[in-house]
Amino acid sequence: MKILFLGDVMGRAGRRAITENLPRLKQEWGLDFTVVNGENASNGAGLTEAHAKILFDAGADVVTLGDHAFDQKEMLSYCQSETRIIRPLNFAKDAPGRGARVFEDHRGRRILVAQVLGNVFMKRAFEDPFGQIEQALKPFPLGGPIQAALVDVHCEATSEKMAMGHFLDGRASLVVGTHTHVPTGDAMILPGGTAYLTDAGMCGDYHSVIGMEKSEPLRRFVTGMVKGRFQPANTEATLSGVYIETDDRSGKATKIAMMRQGGHLQSAAP
Repeated sequence: MKILFLGDVMGRAGRRAITENLPRLKQEWGLDFTVVNGENASNGAGLTEAHAKILFDAGADVVTLGDHAFDQKEMLSYCQSETRIIRPLNFAKDAPGRGARVFEDHRGRRILVAQVLGNVFMKRAFEDPFGQIEQALKPFPLGGPIQAALVDVHCEATSEKMAMGHFLDGRASLVVGTHTHVPTGDAMILPGGTAYLTDAGMCGDYHSVIGMEKSEPLRRFVTGMVKGRFQPANTEATLSGVYIETDDRSGKATKIAMMRQGGHLQSAAP
């Protein structure tokens, strides 16, 4: 199976990068399944229904969220009806929506998509991500009722993401980090057959400070004073993520490649 995961979509520039590039990539690369992290797609804070539909129309099969999942209040109800949206599994127990779900590709192959929030350096402590993801994956062993499993680890610390990768080695097809908006260069297949990347980066304007216009973040760093709001940068964006191929019988990864398309970052395509 050919699977593409795209990192945090950042504002208008990120949405534009998705709509201008994803349909072409799906056709050129023969993609079977595409997951997009959309938690910053609406002005850098959360996701609206209208912007979610833009991502789906461009070819996303599933959209994951993150710690900003419900910054846009309409998501509280929209994620209940739109089953292709996955919010963090270890949010509050009464949070709307689902943190893990099984989907099917165009050939009927079953793919589990799940997301967890980390705890290290995050604004508040969430429920244990390791225990939560273990319970979510337990009924769906690779090579059994599903042909692939993707886990989006949305957290700050690289160590926590790496620990999750090793914790799930052999039980997930892909463990990929999101949240920091900075792509890492450590794409690899772990000994048990799980593809791993510490952070997929963002789909957004990299002539910025993690996707925001440079002036206000620079002012705050240099002077320690706040003058205005952060605003998403809006020049040419880069599509950033990871591409994997999996074996349908075992569910394990056979190939992984970092992906950068357009904008200011480039890397080899699959």
